[in-house]
Formats: sequence, C-alpha cells, structure tokens
Amino acid sequence: MLSSGALRAHLLAAKLAGVVATPREESLRSYRLFGEGDPRVLLGLEPQGVWGEGELVELMAARCGVSPDPGYRRGPDAIDPERTLAALDAFAQKLGEAAGRGLPVLFGTGHPHRLVGFYAELADALSAAGCEVLTPAQGHRVDITTRFGVRTYNLDYVRGVALVREPGARGPGSETGVHSHSPLPIRVVLEAAATGGGPLPGLVVGDHGWVCGAGQLGFEAIGLADVDDPALFVGEVEGRVSVAVPLDDAVRSDYYRPLTRYVLNRACLSR
Repeated sequence: MLSSGALRAHLLAAKLAGVVATPREESLRSYRLFGEGDPRVLLGLEPQGVWGEGELVELMAARCGVSPDPGYRRGPDAIDPERTLAALDAFAQKLGEAAGRGLPVLFGTGHPHRLVGFYAELADALSAAGCEVLTPAQGHRVDITTRFGVRTYNLDYVRGVALVREPGARGPGSETGVHSHSPLPIRVVLEAAATGGGPLPGLVVGDHGWVCGAGQLGFEAIGLADVDDPALFVGEVEGRVSVAVPLDDAVRSDYYRPLTRYVLNRACLSR
C-alpha cells in the first residue's frame, strides 16, 4: 500500500508536481489563447464565463498551485503536490463509484506515449470489477485540423484505451499514437456508440479533448491536466468536468505507476 506521504515524495522526485517542466510563458500563452476562444486550447469546452489571462492565473493558482502573481511572466512554475493528492483522492472516489454501480466506462488519451499504461491498469481493474470498458468506433477515421493543415487519423484501442494514430503507423503491440488535444475523437466514439445501439459511457476517463469533449456533451468525465491545460480546470469549476488532477502529463511513463497503485487502492480496486 502506497501512503499519501510516499506518493507526495514520489510526485516531487519525479517532477510530476513541485517545480514542473512547463514554463510560465507557455502557460500564459495557453491562457491568452483560451481567452480568445482558440479551439486548440478550449479542447472542446464551451466556457460559460469570461476567462481572460488574469482570471485564469487566479483559477490555476487555486486549482494547481501555480504562482498567483500576474506579473510573473517567465521562468519555472509549480504544482502544489497537496492539490494533486486531493484531486487523486477525488479521482479514485469516482472510479470506486463507477465500479460499485457497474457503469460502462470509456478511456481515452491524447498522451499515448506517456499515459496509456496508467489508464490501461485502471481499465483492467474496472473490467475485473464488472464494468464494461467500451471500445466503439475501432478503426474509424478522424480528420483533425492542426497547425499543419487537416490530418487524417484512425481511432484505435490499446488495452482498452482509445487513442488516434496515423494510418498504417501501428506496429505489433504498439502503444504509440499521436499527441492530440482535439475533442473530435471522443465525438466520433460517442456517435458510433449511440448509432450502434451499444451502451454509452457512465464515466469517461482521460485527458485533453477526451475529457472536455465528453463533459461538454453532458457525460461525467474525469482526467489529468498540466498547468498549460486550463480547459479541464475551467470545466471543473463550471461543472462539466467532475475531477481535474493537476500534474505534469509528459514525464516518463513508468513514473505514473505509483499513481496507479495509489488510485486503485483508494478506489478499493487493488487486486
């Protein structure tokens, strides 16, 4: 069993919290773009309130622990590990509730290189607890507008976790995919589930557009978010994202394993 104190030490040592790799200037750029309504930063969320840079700095200080000083423009920023731990506890509670109710669950990630393993272990545990882990729209095409133009990707599932990859890019047992912020994949998945007559998710677990896109459509959604992803935290405070966990979402994949153990234990899903 991993204690809160031990996980807190790991968060700091692995730089999942504490001083993180995302610089302040990158976060401020995301806050400005969010306030301008840039879809690359909205991640499928349609904000109800007015969120300029100042309001987002205040929000992210409260939710993540970044510097609340609007005059701090360059340099490292930080995540308060106590806020990460509290959010992980809430995240675990939602997983435990889903298991207790036998809800269908959908997992999806825009960070497949880093986070497939984290979500896959959760998917395995929920499946063992009697939840159906949904995999609709396997192989469906998704056209996503990027800064390089419209790119065509295919939906795929690795160990029950949805992701997008370039056509023909998959190797045997590959867990790689495309880094994506887009909400279009979750929309394609939900449309396929609805038109196919299959169950719709009672809980969506993931990051980026998977969480915000699902929450915007009224599905309960929980996920992980870095300090330059304000959409999940706006969604949380506005009531469309149930839990947003602040942490660095791009460290080595094995650094997330202790989080998996902690969450499964807190959710009473350890095997």
